[in-house]
Amino acid sequence: MALLPANKDIISTGMKEFNALLNQQVFTDPPVSEEAMVTIVNDWVNFYVNYYRQQMTGEQHEQDQALEELRKELNTLSAPFLAKYRDFLKSL
Repeated sequence: MALLPANKDIISTGMKEFNALLNQQVFTDPPVSEEAMVTIVNDWVNFYVNYYRQQMTGEQHEQDQALEELRKELNTLSAPFLAKYRDFLKSL
């Protein structure tokens, strides 16, 4: 089933904002562990999904599908960030 246009727009907005959050991160010393950073990023994803949950439209199954798509896209965006963080830790 295709996503509703309004939900597609919400997903797009969420992805842009999440990407901006990832891009503004500065890795500092002392660093947190890789496991801690994964937890932090997962918390960010959950925060965004919960925030945008309130804005989704349509029937419940349409909202659930849109939220699942948002979570998938945010996880996809976070993978390069976590790889970059892993490289940062290795460089120390």
